[in-house]
Amino acid sequence: MEYFSVILKEKPVCQPKNGILMPFVTGKGEFVLATIKDIANRLGISVSTVSKGLNGASDISEELRQTVLDTAVEMGYATKRSKKIENRKLALFIENMEYEATNQFGYDIVLGFKQSSFRHKWDVSVIPVTPAFQLEEKYDTYLLKNGYCGAFLVGFALHDEWMRQLEHTTMPTVLFDNYVKKNPNVAYIGTDNYEGIDAAVDHLYTLGHKKIAFLNGSLHSMVSEERQDAYFSSMQAHGLEVPEDLTAFGYYVADSARYHVPTFLAAGATAIICGNDLIASGVIAECRLRGFRVPEDISVIGFDDIPISAALAPPLTTVHQERLEIGKGAYTILNSLIHHIPICRTLLHAALIERESTARYTPPAKKKTGTDSYAKDLKK
Repeated sequence: MEYFSVILKEKPVCQPKNGILMPFVTGKGEFVLATIKDIANRLGISVSTVSKGLNGASDISEELRQTVLDTAVEMGYATKRSKKIENRKLALFIENMEYEATNQFGYDIVLGFKQSSFRHKWDVSVIPVTPAFQLEEKYDTYLLKNGYCGAFLVGFALHDEWMRQLEHTTMPTVLFDNYVKKNPNVAYIGTDNYEGIDAAVDHLYTLGHKKIAFLNGSLHSMVSEERQDAYFSSMQAHGLEVPEDLTAFGYYVADSARYHVPTFLAAGATAIICGNDLIASGVIAECRLRGFRVPEDISVIGFDDIPISAALAPPLTTVHQERLEIGKGAYTILNSLIHHIPICRTLLHAALIERESTARYTPPAKKKTGTDSYAKDLKK
């Protein structure tokens, strides 16, 4: 991480770099956090008033308290609580993702992060958030006033308010399946979507499929955009065309299937790749409802390899994500950012798990016509 400063009267002063205010660094290159006195000098108020603002005292106005907190964040201030080894705290913010049960996608990610954090004596708070919460609370200010040293964000959408604020955050932050450019305080961890989708397309191509549809997840998601791009790239690399009626964005839920599968089937799709396993479960059900057998008539591939995928009928071929390792890796990256190691992107390999929902393509048997039947009768 690059820091730079100018020295005035032997005191370090924080200077902005690319619009991001960096922590204090002395002329000797020593890292120094801003103090309450530094904040008081910046605002032209007393040290005691700054202390009241940082500690939530009731005898100053909410407006002044917010100004103190915002300035503290801007100057890279850390509370004494967050400096104490015995009281180190990390936040795990989660949105648009289920995580409390073992069969849910987010469960292993949260578990892996907590396991690694606790092993290194960090306390972790798992905090569900909503778009409304993000409008009410500024990201950096929330972390600072609650004594968090950094955070891991899971399930956020590209248009979320906090994603915009992360472009300039000074707080160590790790994102799952999202990326913020040009901020050395923010890192990204995820699975290689290009590798995963290409493995799915290649598997189906090897089985003789050429009309391969793709039912993606939600718009306004980096992971959806990457998987869409990966699908087009892989289809092109395999010499396969992609008509408009063979690809669609839906949502990361099973119910998406009923809106798009009929179009895919009418277009002659012989295989469908899905944005996640929940979508795939809906695709299998919708195909069955319309008289198509999986995999005899149509092959289906999911993404994620959550526990339900092996329990579906038939068991689902899917792209495996190492969710427990993603959680553990997120902690390792966050700890590195806290110690001023500017990690950018980390990708885990994807692996195709072959089960029973895919099969070799067999052209449909030619239907008998009335003429064929008449000719057969003449031979008799």
